[in-house]
Amino acid sequence: MKESLRKSNWKTKLYQIIYEADTVAGKSFDIVLIIAILFSIVLVMLESVESFDAKYHNFLNVSEWVITILFTLEYFARILVINKPRKYIFSFYGIIDFLATIPKYISLILVGTQALIVLRALRLLRIFRILKLTRYLGASINLTTALKASKTKILIFLFSVLVLTIILGTVMYLVEGPKNGFTSIPISMYWAIVTLTTVGYGDLSPSTPFGQFIASFVMILGYGIIAVPTGIVTSEISKQDDKIHTNTQSCPHCLEDSHLDDSEFCHKCGGNLNDETSITNFDTQRND
Repeated sequence: MKESLRKSNWKTKLYQIIYEADTVAGKSFDIVLIIAILFSIVLVMLESVESFDAKYHNFLNVSEWVITILFTLEYFARILVINKPRKYIFSFYGIIDFLATIPKYISLILVGTQALIVLRALRLLRIFRILKLTRYLGASINLTTALKASKTKILIFLFSVLVLTIILGTVMYLVEGPKNGFTSIPISMYWAIVTLTTVGYGDLSPSTPFGQFIASFVMILGYGIIAVPTGIVTSEISKQDDKIHTNTQSCPHCLEDSHLDDSEFCHKCGGNLNDETSITNFDTQRND
């Protein structure tokens, strides 16, 4: 019993350090992790500079391996301290952590893939947990909720833009024709997309007066089209409650976070958030 309790204590402490940013140890761990991620990204960038790589190649290579090994240990530690490893492995952050770790190992087989280490930049999303500021956390939750609520309207809007692009591309193909560079409807659709989004590469442009008139209309239309999705999402955000009192406490059972302050049970799975013996109890039931 004592051995089981001792095991529970160290797993619980390690869990709190790795998964939560509310404690001093947890916040320090996340800060060190962010610094290591930034450092590894800088190393990859410097390696792409031929003159620098030629002079410091060994240092860059050894440094990348050290960071990769540390990230590998961290990845397995995250799996070790939770009740249901699959929850982490197949979660958003779990997949990102895995993709950020394997490129260096793959480079032993496929040359050049070490550049994929820049995927570690995605791990910087954890910085929101470090900041633990209600306005940032609440704003991110509001934005996510607003995007979900707006998805139907945005999809309908994008479908309408696609139809409009097909029509405009076809019209410009008929008006300008192959002699002016509009050699096919797909090429003309490419021009319509570039013009509607106000990107304007300039590699394809109308030459006839009527074609230029249509292009002017499309350019003006583009400004209105850009504003529509912004208005849709902003409208949904305004409906959300700006005062969300949440913390970074993570459930040891399902890894759900953003619980309300002073919560005792997970709002997703109902698991106990604070019972230090929950990990041991779960492991005992699983072994039986």
